[in-house]
Amino acid sequence: MVLTIVKYGHPALRQKGARIESITPEIKKLIADMFETMEENHGVGLAAQQVGMAKQLTVIDVRGVTDRPSTLERDGQPADVASIMPLVLINPVITPAGEPVTGGEGCLSFPEIFAEITRPGFVEVKALDAKGKPLEFRCGGLLARAVQHEVDHLNGLLFIDRMDKKTKLELQPELDDLQAVTKTELAKKK
Repeated sequence: MVLTIVKYGHPALRQKGARIESITPEIKKLIADMFETMEENHGVGLAAQQVGMAKQLTVIDVRGVTDRPSTLERDGQPADVASIMPLVLINPVITPAGEPVTGGEGCLSFPEIFAEITRPGFVEVKALDAKGKPLEFRCGGLLARAVQHEVDHLNGLLFIDRMDKKTKLELQPELDDLQAVTKTELAKKK
């Protein structure tokens, strides 16, 4: 089922996600619905907060992106990125492992808003997969950027929090408009 993606200004986007203690039927359904929602909206990542659920859960799939390569290492050896896609990360912990790299980012909760964001070029990831099994890997390129962007969401951080001041100032009118529309829609539902 395609879920509604909440937009900037919705309080769920600023909530730190609760740890997931077991893979219940509800969590399995949420994972399936999040993948369907991400695909329907042409995204490469989606965090539970973006569908209004404050949980430590994100889904990622970078297979469709050919102009921004990703790298993957498992057990210290290079691996095919497709081998772990589509990717589910539950209760992820990431460790920066590379020099800062600046690259373009967008977000399904910020339609039509894009900016250059600086993040570590590589990250080491520890999480549980969709079956609740431990998953560890090191990644770079677009996958590293997507993992960091989504893990930020799980902690109530947004990519606008990582923008330099000049960029954020330039985008402020669009951000203010988006936030105002979201708050108006939320007020109508009360």
